[in-house]
Amino acid sequence: MGEANVQPGTGAKKSYVVAGAILSCSYGTQPTRLKRPFSHGVYIKNKAQMNIGDYVPGVNIKTFGNCSSPLNPAVQASQMVDIYGVKKAPCIPVLTMPWLSGKSDMKIEGQPALTQNCTHQCLYCGHIQIENDGQELD
Repeated sequence: MGEANVQPGTGAKKSYVVAGAILSCSYGTQPTRLKRPFSHGVYIKNKAQMNIGDYVPGVNIKTFGNCSSPLNPAVQASQMVDIYGVKKAPCIPVLTMPWLSGKSDMKIEGQPALTQNCTHQCLYCGHIQIENDGQELD
């Protein structure tokens, strides 16, 4: 019997996002995982499905390592620089609204489902995107 060759991240960009999905920020130094302290009660492959309301910093979205945005006051005041001379400070994302472009015809606890093509914008202009929907990850 041949084995199926599964390549994560090659699926449709409209795939549903679950807890554990990988996020990146254009100003962050490392990716982070999307968290869900309590399930909405809907699962894909035994993983909690997410909605556009799952964006709360420190709850759903942890740090992206260090931030290099020149608009971040912590970066402006920082003495920490990388090998290229770029100022950095610990990342604390500032997000004030839900994810953009949720699937409005698929509601999860009353809010549009989060799909891999959804994006977010930090107050310090970092562009946050979903690198992997999390469905095939541990």
